[in-house]
Amino acid sequence: MTESSAPTHAGGVVYRAEQNGRPEFLLVTARRPPHDWVFPKGHIERGETPEEAAIREVYEESGVRAAIVEPLEEVRLQIRGEEQIIRYFLMRALEDGGPGEGRHAQWLSPVDAMACLPFPEARGSLRKALDALDNAERT
Repeated sequence: MTESSAPTHAGGVVYRAEQNGRPEFLLVTARRPPHDWVFPKGHIERGETPEEAAIREVYEESGVRAAIVEPLEEVRLQIRGEEQIIRYFLMRALEDGGPGEGRHAQWLSPVDAMACLPFPEARGSLRKALDALDNAERT
């Protein structure tokens, strides 16, 4: 990316290890119709770091408390005429809870999550998360 701007939004690609050791990923429904399945994310508030915003947004939208493992990527999108620069983090779930903000949440295998994510940018973020987890297992 040649341009460098501060992120406007932050979110998490949150995983948990299932009993078989394979990761499952957290998806929430978007707030606006058609209520696609997405990764939890939201605006970075004044005085808040992207890391703090990601932790807060994951909790507010899904009820899941999560810790940041590492930064994943920044994604630039035009949404309803507004440019969003979203900083995504790979995050590990610490405690599950009920979703907030009128959303639904689900934990899915990588294959099922890939099939549910409607946007190519989100599928790219999931691929980066899987790569990061694979690299962590090898070290």
